Amino acid sequence: MSTDPETTETSPSEDTGTDAAGGAEGAGADVTSDAGEGAEGTGEETAAEGAEGTAAEDADGTTDAKAEAAPELSEAAAELLAQRLERERIERRKAEKAGPIAAGTKLSGTAADLLAAVRAVESGEKPVTTPFAKPDPAPRRSAAPEAVRRPQPVAADPGTPATETVESVRRVLAEGGAPETLAAQVAAALGEGADHQLREDPWQLLRVPGVRPEQADGFARALLGAECAPDDERRGRAVTGWLLEQAALAGHTALEASALTAALAKQGVPDPDAATQNAIAEGEVLVFQDALDEPPVPVQRTDEEDEEVQERPVRVLIGLERYTLAEESLADGLAKLINSVPKEDGSAADWEQAGAAKGSTGELIRAVAGHGLVLHTGGEASLEEPAALLRAAAGFGLRVWAAAHSPVGRDRFAALLAGSGAAAGSASGGSGDPGSTAPGGPASDAPRDPATDGPAPDSPESGDGPRATTLAGLLSGAEGPGRDADGALDLDLLVVLDAPQLDVETAALLSESLPDGARLVLAGDPAVLWSAGPGRVFADLLASKACPQVVSRRPDLGPVGELVSGIGIGELNQVEAPGKEVVIVPVRDAGEAVHRTVQLVADSVPRVIGVPAEQTVVITPGHGGAAGTRALNVALKERLNPGPGRFGGFDPGDRIAYSPAPGRTIPGRVVNADAEGLHLACAGGPVVVPKERVEQSVRHGWALTAHQAVGTRWPAVVVVLPGDAAQALSRPWVYTAFSRADRHLSVVHGVDQALPRAVAEVPAKPRTTRLPVLLRPQVPAEV
Repeated sequence: MSTDPETTETSPSEDTGTDAAGGAEGAGADVTSDAGEGAEGTGEETAAEGAEGTAAEDADGTTDAKAEAAPELSEAAAELLAQRLERERIERRKAEKAGPIAAGTKLSGTAADLLAAVRAVESGEKPVTTPFAKPDPAPRRSAAPEAVRRPQPVAADPGTPATETVESVRRVLAEGGAPETLAAQVAAALGEGADHQLREDPWQLLRVPGVRPEQADGFARALLGAECAPDDERRGRAVTGWLLEQAALAGHTALEASALTAALAKQGVPDPDAATQNAIAEGEVLVFQDALDEPPVPVQRTDEEDEEVQERPVRVLIGLERYTLAEESLADGLAKLINSVPKEDGSAADWEQAGAAKGSTGELIRAVAGHGLVLHTGGEASLEEPAALLRAAAGFGLRVWAAAHSPVGRDRFAALLAGSGAAAGSASGGSGDPGSTAPGGPASDAPRDPATDGPAPDSPESGDGPRATTLAGLLSGAEGPGRDADGALDLDLLVVLDAPQLDVETAALLSESLPDGARLVLAGDPAVLWSAGPGRVFADLLASKACPQVVSRRPDLGPVGELVSGIGIGELNQVEAPGKEVVIVPVRDAGEAVHRTVQLVADSVPRVIGVPAEQTVVITPGHGGAAGTRALNVALKERLNPGPGRFGGFDPGDRIAYSPAPGRTIPGRVVNADAEGLHLACAGGPVVVPKERVEQSVRHGWALTAHQAVGTRWPAVVVVLPGDAAQALSRPWVYTAFSRADRHLSVVHGVDQALPRAVAEVPAKPRTTRLPVLLRPQVPAEV
């Protein structure tokens, strides 16, 4: 294979080849470095129909940490803490629903004041205030009030279990013939008493990312001996959970019961139905029955029945608690937004005047004026419309913010909001690397440090008016407006860019973080790859038609924009490119593909197009293989920044892709290394990666996969399509890869007719989710 599809990153190891009897050999190092990297490409079928073993591929994120009142958290720790708090909140909500509701607790405003006054009189106390007194009118808020940050809690690193626990787990792993390097991961996954849990149930090893059932079987045989059997209930439960985890990596929030039992049978479980029922009974998975849209099926009436019985077809779904509860919490939050009445910020005349703007800009402003949730779709050029909305709302006195998927996307949109000539140039030609300036301009030797240099002129944190942040930074509290006394985000209007990248857990946390009366706009290009995590939130919302949708009529201009627009509707057209904006480079094999790619990046594009190598990125379908990211990065490093790789394979000046958490990638460069770790200059600020985490979170970044490149654009892009990549191609993949280019696109083409066939015939792979059913009550009757 000249390239592996992106799904290869979830396999236990590329070179293991270990059978069941060999224990868990090979489930260690390479798994850790690649865990969480997503895919839309083909892969090994592990969970169900259409549920290839894809993993959440690296996508862009942020490493800013600006919490002022408490010690700063790392970006990864802050995100993990936010997710944990969200799961705790879900549990509290479940408990509240099950408990009694105190009288009057749902009242607010004057009604609540009346009730408080009555109770005060009944108890003999003096009412604090007169219930009918009107409060003084609140002063009009400024467009950009001073941000107030709540102190951020300091959380222990979840990936650092006690040394004693790790050592005890290490002894159990050695006894079962498993790699001792897995000890820390097992201890982190199982918690206190991990060694005893592992002895009692060796298949708990499947909770470690990258371990496969056949490896856990070998480990169980070594520990249990004759007691180990394929029909062991412990094995059935563990394999059920493992299959659902693999399905989540492929984007599913749940699986149909029939698909799950079929997958269990493929894994050698003798009685899949019994294994599923056992997992449900033990509370390790949840089961749901969702009614289908099909008409009810009449059932023949018996003599004892007075009325005819009709059964409505249902779909039985089984999922892990983590994802299914997040999806239900998301549906509740979206329903609240859909049914809420936005705050009366700004006069009706102000909104009406702003809504008189021409085209889809006016449509967007009018929709946001009267609705709590609005969807906006379009390409890169359409971003001017949410920018116009934010500028108008800020003029009315609203606290307005935009949140992007990546630091680069945040900075580009902040430049668009600024509206100056320099900002516009940066927005159309930034390199995606720290320190880059206008297209073709030199990169600075060191990134600007806000702590010492102050905010840049077009920084998202500078000046009044609308400002931009990253979504991860907004939710973790590392950046953005902060939170109010109730824990809600301190804003009135939020525009979330790159909305197709929202997974169910992030979207649930977002919806629950919005204050009452706030407005939310989800904006993005529906043709790009879906989120690396489970769910397809934006696509499900568009399909549900539960809220207003505004389709931008601003086309992406130029030869690249024309080419990409055709791909979006399934057509791969030839376009006129008088300035060599689009170039096709045919190749015969993977070796030639690597050679021509290096030639394009290092020589042809800088010489002919005028875009330097540091502002050009290479995109290929997978990490492994003769023309994957690894092979391409080796060749590009040798040409562009040769060195011995003194710091764990890296040298100062190397371009890197840093993944602070699964599913997010930040481009940057290596500065140096010392006892603290590897020092990086990343988009968003300097980062120090501890040496024990370098292997699993830092890669060379001259060449990326399409999922890693989502949310970022470069002046020049070289897309590499070697012959063996044909099976990994789909319309969303091609659209995403090609649309990362601002000025120039080169296609190293070795797949022949597979490329037009993928564009015309291979749509996005289906994902099983419950959100459309959960949103059905919100759909207006006339729709």
